[in-house]
Amino acid sequence: MNIAKAWVAQLDDYVIDLAWSPDGRQLAAASAAGPITLFEGATGAKQRELAGHQDGSNAVAFATAARPEAGNRIPDGLLLASGGQDGCVRFWEGATGVEIAKVEFDHGDWVELLGWRPIPPFPGSGIRDPVLAAAAGRKLQLLKPDGVALHEFPAAAKTLSALAWHPQGDAIAVAWFGGVCLWDASDFHAQREYAYASAIPALLWSPDGRWLVAGAQDNAVHLWRPAEDEEFHMSGYETKVRELSFSADSRWLATGGARDACVWDCSGAGPAGREPVALPHADRVCAVAFQQARGLLATAANDGEVGLWSPTRAEPLVASIKLTAPASRLAWNPDDTKLAIGSQKGGVLVLKVEDPTQC
Repeated sequence: MNIAKAWVAQLDDYVIDLAWSPDGRQLAAASAAGPITLFEGATGAKQRELAGHQDGSNAVAFATAARPEAGNRIPDGLLLASGGQDGCVRFWEGATGVEIAKVEFDHGDWVELLGWRPIPPFPGSGIRDPVLAAAAGRKLQLLKPDGVALHEFPAAAKTLSALAWHPQGDAIAVAWFGGVCLWDASDFHAQREYAYASAIPALLWSPDGRWLVAGAQDNAVHLWRPAEDEEFHMSGYETKVRELSFSADSRWLATGGARDACVWDCSGAGPAGREPVALPHADRVCAVAFQQARGLLATAANDGEVGLWSPTRAEPLVASIKLTAPASRLAWNPDDTKLAIGSQKGGVLVLKVEDPTQC
């Protein structure tokens, strides 16, 4: 494994979110203060700074790359969405930095949750132009790239805290204190609801769509298998669990919530009754991220340590580095050769990661 520093940059505040374009040529870095900077992915050259959101940005997301036959009218990798404390969703053209559209939520609730509908890698799915899910307060909307609302769902019982698209793009799960609702993305009806007696700050589907996982406020991880109508509960974490990541093959689930990153085997009957692989840190884990298609896992802790692991090996630690501040975000680029790390002090570090056996 060859690991080297590709480039570094500095924002004016806490790096609250990072997003790679689908072609890997751009990295968007959002500052908690508001501005959004677009960097050239390979060199770190600053391409442009977007105004972002007054009082602060919360999230950024590039549109999912379209299949060649999908007839997508938006150039791949050039459409960026952002949400902020001004209660707005903004759409930007990445090539020029021009703001395409702005959508303002009622009541000025912060827009903290964004997610583009996935485009399945097979023909005939019926999904064409990108659709963005955006949540503010108790409201969830589906938006077109021109800012036109495709649908607004009924208000949730409480503030929405997490959202996750099904990997086939046919449903979206949203969470609040007290439960999760799975909405159909075609007819906009609720497919099912799951009760859960705590807050849910993180929600994640496995890439194969078999598992829906919640990181919970009550120091636990809860899993549902919608197709089998089954659920599982794993408690005993040191703190609430915000950090979740699945391996590309859907077998391994990485979680934070403790000084160790735990990696659970979700194959077969699932993690119930199994011991996780424990990846130790000296301080609480604050971020986890599996590669998009390969098996390397990145983890970060509050003491600034970032580890790269191959969880299935007898000696899983591949490499580690120490930052001057805790990481706030980890993001692999689409071909898994670069890891972007945002820090709580505004630093952006991009590591070049190459496995000679994969070249």
